[in-house]
Parts: sequence; structure tokens; C-alpha cells
Amino acid sequence: MKNTFSRIGLAKLCGWFGITRQAYYTHSWKAYEVVNQHHIVVDKVKEIRKNHPRIGTRKLFDMLQPFFKEYQIKMGRDALFNLLYTNHLLVRKRKRKISTTNSYHRFRKYPNLIREFTPTAINQLWVSDITYWKIGEKHVYISFIMDVYSHKIVGYYVAKTLETVETIQALKMALDDLKTEPTNLIHHSDRGIQYCSNSYVKLLQDYNIKISMTENGDPLENAVAERINGIIKEEYLHIYKVNTLKEAKELLKAVVNLYNNERPHMSISNLTPNQVHQSTEKLKLNKLWKNYYKKNSTIVKQEQDVNQTVNLLQY
Repeated sequence: MKNTFSRIGLAKLCGWFGITRQAYYTHSWKAYEVVNQHHIVVDKVKEIRKNHPRIGTRKLFDMLQPFFKEYQIKMGRDALFNLLYTNHLLVRKRKRKISTTNSYHRFRKYPNLIREFTPTAINQLWVSDITYWKIGEKHVYISFIMDVYSHKIVGYYVAKTLETVETIQALKMALDDLKTEPTNLIHHSDRGIQYCSNSYVKLLQDYNIKISMTENGDPLENAVAERINGIIKEEYLHIYKVNTLKEAKELLKAVVNLYNNERPHMSISNLTPNQVHQSTEKLKLNKLWKNYYKKNSTIVKQEQDVNQTVNLLQY
């Protein structure tokens, strides 16, 4: 009896809105299907975030494509943004507070060789930088070396101090990974004392590696290295609680492995760094990174013109 009245009530309701009961049931089923898909996507995002805790939505969207295809889910990037926003899964950026560069020293500083340089293969341009990482109540310091063409982290090392003897370990790791002696390889860094020191410079020269450094203290002059620092810390390291240097080394090793083998990059056509670095074929990559250097070159030229004009006016 109750079901009969429900059917009669539903028929009247559909009549008021000018739709059929079949249309109502179809709409209800589609609404249920959408809600179910949203739950599935959220669960998958949480699963991915177990290993990549702070990975951004754009990267998630690319990583989810095989999953969408398998479950026949049609969802655009904006819809994914909205879904993550609704479920409080968007990632907020952190601000950098500590400087790790001391360029006021007696060692030679080298010119910037990469303003107009675009690598076309691996091991043509390495960029290096140092960043801090707070563990417990102390800070440790991570040295990174990255191959710009593939975005692969080829060398890394974490230590309690900013001493050159610590930083050089990342360079040794990168060199040990080389299968053949490099030709026409450029090593680019800031002008910090670690990179200008006699021991670091000598090791580069022993391998006939050209030395390039920033000249104006602008982060854009070493933009790719600055970016890698942010990715590793913001998306991974800051999520975990680490109390000892030993734990820090173990976590950093695991994180670099995830970054190199699983995290896609838009600037290398949404491939992972290792896919590009290990490829034996010529890849057509969307190399967005070079815009940083060209943009910075333009900015520097404009600043030089302005300073020259000001000097003439003052004269």
C-alpha cells in the first residue's frame, strides 16, 4: 500500500515538472554513478598520496589517466580540482625562510655559461643546489645535482653541516653513475663557497666538466635547481617526522627513488625522469624549463639598461 502511494506521489511529482518517471530514474541512477565515481577517485588520490603526500593536482591528473581509462571515468582537470577542493585535498605551499648560500669568500667565481644554452640530451647540463631540512629541533642540509634534460636527480647527500666535504659527496655520486666519461658537460650552481672551493672545482676539472655559476644572486639564474628543492621538500620530506641523521638519509633515498621513477613532469611531456634518462630513443620533449633562463637573461639586460641610464642622468 505504501509503495502504491509512493508511485502515485512520484507520478504526480514528475507531472508537475513535466518529466517521465523513466527520466527521473535515469537521472537518479546517473547522479548515483557520479557520486560513486567521486568516491573511487578520492580513494585513489589518497592511495597515491601515501607515497607522494604533497603532489599537486596537475601531476595527479596525469597519473590518474590509466585509472580513469580502466574504470571508464570521464573527468577533466578542473573537475578534479573541484573534487579535491571539496574533500580538502588541495596542497598549500610553504615559504622558504633560510639561506644556504654564502658567496662572500676568497675563491674564484665562474661566469654563467647557460643563459642561451639548451641541452638536447642527458649529461650536457647538471644543476646543483643546497637546501635545508628541519628534523626535530635541528637543521640538516641536502645537496642535489640534477640532469636538466631528464630532470633526474643524479646525485644527492644529506649532512649536518654546509661543509664542502659534505657537498662534494653528491657530486661523487653523480660521477660514479656515469657510464662513460662526459664530453661537453656543464655543471651550473650558485656562487656559494662549497662550489667555489678548491676541492670541488678540482673534481669537476678532473672530469673536464665546464663550470658555470650564477652572477646576480637571482633565483631565476638557477631556477631548475631551486625548483627541485621545493618539490622534494614540499611534496615529500615535510610530511614525515624524522629525528636522526640516519633516518633522514633513509627517507631521502626513498623519496629520490619515488621522484625519479614515479613522479611525472609537464616540462618533459609528463614522463618520469628515469624514463627520459634511460631512453635510447630521441624523444620530443616539451622543454618548458628553458623559459626560466631566457626570461632571466631578458630581465638582466633590462636592469643593465636601466642602471646605465640612471648613471648617465646622475653624471
